[in-house]
Amino acid sequence: MHSGSSGPRQQPTTIHTLDLNFLGIPKTIASYLIPHREGAILVESGPGSTLSSLKNELKRHEFELGDVTDVLLTHIHLDHGGAAGSLARHGARIHVHPAGAPHLINPEKLLASASRIYGDMMEQLWGEFLPVPESRLNVLQDGDVLEISGLRFKAVDTPGHAYHHFVYLFEEVCFSGDIGGVRLPGTHHIRVPMPPPEFHLETWRNSLERLRSFKFSKIAPTHFGIFADPDWHMSALMMALDEIEDWMQTIMPGDPDIEQLKSAITEWARQRSIEDGAESAIIDSYETANPSWMSAYGIQRYWRKYRNDKFGS
Repeated sequence: MHSGSSGPRQQPTTIHTLDLNFLGIPKTIASYLIPHREGAILVESGPGSTLSSLKNELKRHEFELGDVTDVLLTHIHLDHGGAAGSLARHGARIHVHPAGAPHLINPEKLLASASRIYGDMMEQLWGEFLPVPESRLNVLQDGDVLEISGLRFKAVDTPGHAYHHFVYLFEEVCFSGDIGGVRLPGTHHIRVPMPPPEFHLETWRNSLERLRSFKFSKIAPTHFGIFADPDWHMSALMMALDEIEDWMQTIMPGDPDIEQLKSAITEWARQRSIEDGAESAIIDSYETANPSWMSAYGIQRYWRKYRNDKFGS
């Protein structure tokens, strides 16, 4: 995945990692700021609940919300695209996967689905989700190259975490959304976020294999930061998928109820983190960025829909 070019290297474009300080916890949700001639591009808007943090981070780089010309969403889950409607109302174009676009225009089903999982926590976690006017929406297709002020972003369809997931390749950086897993700064530890209804293990592996065919020297998951070891990262993520599959094959044939499953996956994730050398404070941050209990719903749905016949229950 490393570039093999030996010729003169063009100076890379500046990318700023904006810390949205989700729930007051630093370095759990990022938005990536890329200045250009006519304003600024964001990769991810973050949730509506962090809009004030986004404003502060933009101000730190001498931008305002109205300076954001384009927002590239990897997918429309609330922690990634929840503030897109607000940015659209300030004039930004919102770029999105075709399967995600209808839910930005009319978010009723998206919000109802999220409410079933998060219940009374919806407002605290995600804040306001405004629809994106269709006139501010640009639907990309797999392989499309989006050019903004001479900067080129390639959209790569990468389902597995969600059907409507793009990775964006920009210069030598892979903005990996959630298909690249969750990895917090200062760690060599990767978690797999497995929300319902679209977590699908085999599809996720296929997406990672496809990504391996592209050249990039840095990987930038939304949770959290830009890492300069994509080969290690991708291999560790593949291993994490193998480990969760082994765990599911042990646990799921017993058909645990959702509360048992929440408890079991949370404890298993904690033990994995400890084995990888993560300290308790960083484990708490991982749980903020990617609550293990939420993955229980995705695992249960995946297993019952795709794997019961294979392994028995």
